[in-house]
Amino acid sequence: MPDTRHPKPARGENLLFLTDEQLRQGSEAMFFAYRGFTADPDRILADMAYGRAHHRALHFVGRAPGTTVNNLLNILGVTKQSLNRVLRTLIADGLVESKIGRNDKRERHLHLTEQGRALEQQLSDAQRARLRAAFRDAGPEAVAGFRTVLEAMMDPEMHSSYTKLRETGL
Repeated sequence: MPDTRHPKPARGENLLFLTDEQLRQGSEAMFFAYRGFTADPDRILADMAYGRAHHRALHFVGRAPGTTVNNLLNILGVTKQSLNRVLRTLIADGLVESKIGRNDKRERHLHLTEQGRALEQQLSDAQRARLRAAFRDAGPEAVAGFRTVLEAMMDPEMHSSYTKLRETGL
């Protein structure tokens, strides 16, 4: 039998009157959470003279093996020059390999090497551990709500890329 003493408001009903102060606190929480989320990988990458751009490239190449440079540009939303600088380093260091496309010789398909997969795994493991602990503490409803909020904050183009990545891996 449902608990009628504390009825749940309709989705978002009690959040329609958020004050500027509450929104500021949410923004600040997001900034500090992001710092925590990136802290462990930043420490690992600092020893290798890599930064967050390298981490993002490793993550998405690992998530979608064979992705093209153009697709990675779209996902990351960086300039071609910036991505090329990152990829050149990762390729030179033996973490990523670039293969010429079979159908279109102008395309470059990206794959992690064994060493690249190991590094990406180490970085992802650190972030998953932090997420796992936070999600466990927050509970399943909060996790679902958190994902809903994150998805609602995405621009339509980003949401489309996110959905495509979740559905197809590319």
